Amino acid sequence: MASSFEQMRANVGKLLRGIDRYNPENLATLERYVETQARENAYDLEANLAVLKLYQFNPAYFQTHVTSQILLKALTNLPHTDFTLCKCMIDQTHQEERPIRQILYLGNLLETCHFQSFWTSLEENRELIDGITGFEDSVRKYTQVKVWMNKYGWTENEEGQIFIYNQEESVKPKNIVEKIDFESVSSIMATSQ
Repeated sequence: MASSFEQMRANVGKLLRGIDRYNPENLATLERYVETQARENAYDLEANLAVLKLYQFNPAYFQTHVTSQILLKALTNLPHTDFTLCKCMIDQTHQEERPIRQILYLGNLLETCHFQSFWTSLEENRELIDGITGFEDSVRKYTQVKVWMNKYGWTENEEGQIFIYNQEESVKPKNIVEKIDFESVSSIMATSQ
């Protein structure tokens, strides 16, 4: 099965390189590819953005289910900005539709680190992630990294690199006070003259 997915990825890659990227006749192939990504626990941002762009150009072809899958796959790629990018390519009226609105809410909870609310809301809406293989594991990895970052003061730069707070950065001076009586020092002073 992996080889058929790789073949499909190669075919879609060829489609996306040329002017066919914006051909609405290729939308069915791209939508099947999105469903294959969900089933095979794979991810291809460029292909998913092409689908959303075709929906922008051809609103009559808009598929709520496919758009939901794209948004959920983008959530599995947090902390990258894929989710925000995909969200911005969806028309406001479609963002108000029930499954998309719920996914956007889940995404907001994750991006603002409200993890407990996220898991509660996801449990109440399990049907959203039906058919998205590996969704919970991917989100769990993201949430664990964020929890560790907050707990230990780790930081992330603009390129997405995480800097681990190390011991050298947290060195605190310590005053050491020793009490020495004059008799113990007088013998040392006498020999140093």
